[in-house]
Amino acid sequence: MNADSPVTQGPLGLFGGTFDPIHLGHLRTAYELLRALKLQELRFLPTGNPPHRDATSADAEQRLALVRAAVADQPGFTVDDREVRRDGLSYSVDTLTELRAEFPGRSLCLMVGMDAFLGLPHWHRWRDIFDLAHVVVAHRPGWKAPTQGPLGEVMVDRGTGAVRDLHEAPAGRIFVHAVTQLEISSTELRQLIAAGGDPRYLVPDSVRVLLAQLKCYARRQ
Repeated sequence: MNADSPVTQGPLGLFGGTFDPIHLGHLRTAYELLRALKLQELRFLPTGNPPHRDATSADAEQRLALVRAAVADQPGFTVDDREVRRDGLSYSVDTLTELRAEFPGRSLCLMVGMDAFLGLPHWHRWRDIFDLAHVVVAHRPGWKAPTQGPLGEVMVDRGTGAVRDLHEAPAGRIFVHAVTQLEISSTELRQLIAAGGDPRYLVPDSVRVLLAQLKCYARRQ
């Protein structure tokens, strides 16, 4: 039996983002997907130099440290720093190509929010993503899966409601799953910290302590 077969290695979840900073909304979504999809592992991949937004407020090493602090006590959660170490822009397709080379037969599940999914046609080489991984869409209240246009077409071709399909093939399906939405905004969190507010109950205590040490969102004097 191939050591990398889905039988011996369950699906690998991939949760990318700037995490500027990571908060309980991110963690609750990841936790629910870890359990619902019966993932063996869910990797957080902090983005180094994101192509789709302005510069982050905290630098890559600070955001990486905050993510590590956030996930340290949850079995199944791990952190992958390859995008932070990579020079140049961080494209999801490049990360997935690397991971596919490392895990040729393993199911890879790329986690995205519904808003990110709706913007997928603007991603670099977006159609290639389906050759490399499944796409798992965390459903947000008020958003509807597209029924027309290029995304509507791939939903018809690739959509599934069966978790089993994510375990039995290495890539190629779209799975939409409703998750509890904690309305926490990273932007508002940064503003709160900059104003001297306390992020208690918005971030894990380990992250709250590290934020106070790093002072990466403190207002510049």
